[in-house]
Amino acid sequence: MSEQRYRLHWVTAIIETLKAAKEAILPLIVLLFANGRRDWNTGLWYIDYLSFLILGGLIILLSVSGLIKWLRFQYWFEDDELRIESGLFVRKKRYIPFERIQSLDYTEGIFHRPFKLVKVNVETAGSSSLKKSEGELTAITKEAARQIEQHMAEAKRKRKQPIADDLLNEESFHEETVETVKEKAHKVFALTSKDLFILATTSGGIGVILSGVAIFLSQFGDLIPYEWIFDEFASFVKFGVLIVGLVVFAGLVGVWLLSVIMTFFSYYGFTVSLEEDDIVITRGLLEKKRVTVPLKRVQSISVIQNPLRQPFGYASVSIHSAGGGVGDGAKINLFPLVKKKDVQERLEAIFPNYHFEEPTTKLPKRGKAFFYRIDFLWMLPVIGALTYFFFPYGLLSLLIIPVIIAFGLWQYRSGAYAIYDSQLTMRFRGISLQTAYMTKRRIQSLEMKQSYFNKRKQVATIVASAKSGMGQHRGIIHFMEEAEAERILSWYEKRLAHKAAPLLHFTDETLEGE
Repeated sequence: MSEQRYRLHWVTAIIETLKAAKEAILPLIVLLFANGRRDWNTGLWYIDYLSFLILGGLIILLSVSGLIKWLRFQYWFEDDELRIESGLFVRKKRYIPFERIQSLDYTEGIFHRPFKLVKVNVETAGSSSLKKSEGELTAITKEAARQIEQHMAEAKRKRKQPIADDLLNEESFHEETVETVKEKAHKVFALTSKDLFILATTSGGIGVILSGVAIFLSQFGDLIPYEWIFDEFASFVKFGVLIVGLVVFAGLVGVWLLSVIMTFFSYYGFTVSLEEDDIVITRGLLEKKRVTVPLKRVQSISVIQNPLRQPFGYASVSIHSAGGGVGDGAKINLFPLVKKKDVQERLEAIFPNYHFEEPTTKLPKRGKAFFYRIDFLWMLPVIGALTYFFFPYGLLSLLIIPVIIAFGLWQYRSGAYAIYDSQLTMRFRGISLQTAYMTKRRIQSLEMKQSYFNKRKQVATIVASAKSGMGQHRGIIHFMEEAEAERILSWYEKRLAHKAAPLLHFTDETLEGE
């Protein structure tokens, strides 16, 4: 007898249509601008309104495409697998064994919530942040999502327990599974209203907004009436510097407020919970997301303090996953904003096998100059050119020198490292101060770098890399003691000898087994 097949909710047709329209937004806007800037008339309506006709045709085509995707999509459960079939002319079938599913990530958008629906992303060991999830159910009921969880739990239980246990009543097993999860789930972190406001205020959303404006201007530069804008601006400048300054200030405040609102909507209700061996992160106001990260997939942990938050004692914590989803990717914000003094206690509640003490071994004084010496290679020619072409005002470029030296000294004083049993801890600074925690078995490669001048001063640089999706997360300690760098290499080589595995050769199965 064939297994019962399920369809997605009809809202899927609307969501798929809007998704396709979003991807085609650039040509649609070009068509509208092209017709709006037309200043000639042929007398033939179908020629004069050709762009509108094309636009209407595209909208109809996108709507039909979304409808077909909904009608032709089916999923069912068979042989301990989630099976998906989709496509009109080319039928695609995807069989996903439940035992290979790492997590089910849920998203509730503005079209899902009125109907109590969720979008489900199925993440497996082979999923990465550079491609779509292994399977995506665009819109199903929450009851249907729980049904997938139950089938997955049942399939994984069959592997671990004797066959006799499989004869238990299915309904009682499902109830037991749900109750067990509820009992073991507990909250370990939540953003307070105060923390959410500080996070929104100090976020980097302004840069994202300005970058988006720059991209828009680069794409539609030919359609923007720059001459008219320049003439209007020239007339406006006549009102005086004070008025212009106030308008510019108001514009910046508006961009900042928009950034605050975006961050508030994105991180509203942010909570982190532990459910058995999984980290579950929920967040969002308009679009509510639920991301599950198996603990065994976490490769490294980073505590980051940017210059705006560090003076107030705040930090953020990120984890790097070997899998990575289509939502948050391989780098996941575990704590978007947390008091630095509370980081150790909160992380130990999730990762009891890690050591989260601050590293205590500082960098040697003879390596101090290397932090800013190399900058003179590009700095001096720039200063010379500015001085020559803009003399005497170009001499002000000499102020770059103390700034570069001060920044190098800042990086030098921030550097530190420590080895705790089978864990390497590294603290280093770009602009933000970052502390990376990596266990020996999760480090994919360890590299020692040393130039001729470093050799003379007996200093070296250590670079440790851990898996982060399809890429890597790197921890770097610049210009440390050469003997200490060799000691860290020896510490890591013992792990290679023990595992008898070549460097940089790890499969998904190896990572899961660890």
